[in-house]
Amino acid sequence: MPFGNTHNQLKMKYSAAQEFPDLSKHNNHMAKNMTEEEQQRLIDDHFLFDKPVSPLLLASGMARDWPDARGIWHNDSKTFLVWVNEEDHLRVISMQKGGNMKEVFTRFCTGLTKIEALFKQKGHEFMWNEHLGYVLTCPSNLGTGLRGGVHVKLPNLSKHEKFGDILKKLRLQKRGTGGVDTAAVGGVFDVSNADRLGFSEVELVQMVIDGVKLLVEMEKKLEKGQPIDDLMPSQK
Repeated sequence: MPFGNTHNQLKMKYSAAQEFPDLSKHNNHMAKNMTEEEQQRLIDDHFLFDKPVSPLLLASGMARDWPDARGIWHNDSKTFLVWVNEEDHLRVISMQKGGNMKEVFTRFCTGLTKIEALFKQKGHEFMWNEHLGYVLTCPSNLGTGLRGGVHVKLPNLSKHEKFGDILKKLRLQKRGTGGVDTAAVGGVFDVSNADRLGFSEVELVQMVIDGVKLLVEMEKKLEKGQPIDDLMPSQK
């Protein structure tokens, strides 16, 4: 969750050198220390978040002291990233080009396990509630907190009158590749699981895999001018 005034009280205990050590050898990028060019390059590559502009997010204090204490860490291949103090304290991301969802999910799980182990060494843990699951800033992420997304080109299917109904039945949602509230460009959508609660992480990822596979099959049939009535899914 967005940090409060306790952050300011804590930082007073450290010198500038201690607060902003040289972490360049470890693929750390602290927003306060980056040039505008470096920030924009990372944003354009979908590696870095931008300053929030939504009135709701601003009113909640999400941009307090921006860009202080915000930053990212990534591995050398930029297939595993950790966002620090964007919307949540941490946002862990595993991604790569291609369709190997199993590899992406395995990396995600391995990374989370290692992060959690480091937390426990210092006496901390992820915020978790037996009834709600993992507690995140946005209520829509309560539960697993997991969003498994795939960028897929669906120029024909997206024009079909039942496109929205198909996604709903598959328990999927769509958005543009630029993030929340962005439009698709060139028929390319970011398709992901609509649920966070009620299913396990493995079940949610499997829904995305099965659903996207069906969407691609439908797109290929429509590209050939064939009907897709026989592929219409039932409600999951």
